Amino acid sequence: QVQLVESGGGSVQSGGSLRLSCAASVSTGGTYSMGWFRQAPGKEREGVACINRLGITTHAESVKGRFTISQDNARNTLHLQMNSLRPEDTAMYYCAAVFSYDFGVCPLSAQRYKSWGQGTQVTVSS
Repeated sequence: QVQLVESGGGSVQSGGSLRLSCAASVSTGGTYSMGWFRQAPGKEREGVACINRLGITTHAESVKGRFTISQDNARNTLHLQMNSLRPEDTAMYYCAAVFSYDFGVCPLSAQRYKSWGQGTQVTVSS
């Protein structure tokens, strides 16, 4: 399995920005779908954004226009740029990976992913 380590979380005020990073233990570009998920206390884990093996991205409606997922294949690193943060974005953010056998749209369902990082906390205050 792929080992994943997230970083970049923290506390910001509403309207602020953060950039999350996820370092993978293997090269994932071109073969894996990668995703960012988040889970707030008492809520289910939800998909935030993902990128398929072709580099095509999908973003949840709740973050479109504010968050951007990207991948640095040379450094085996996944990023999530988060702008215009809101208090409702407060959650533990997780990076995930799954080997991809096709070129379809990456899944935003947590059940589809096989490897997970430990998470990084994002707290947005009003």
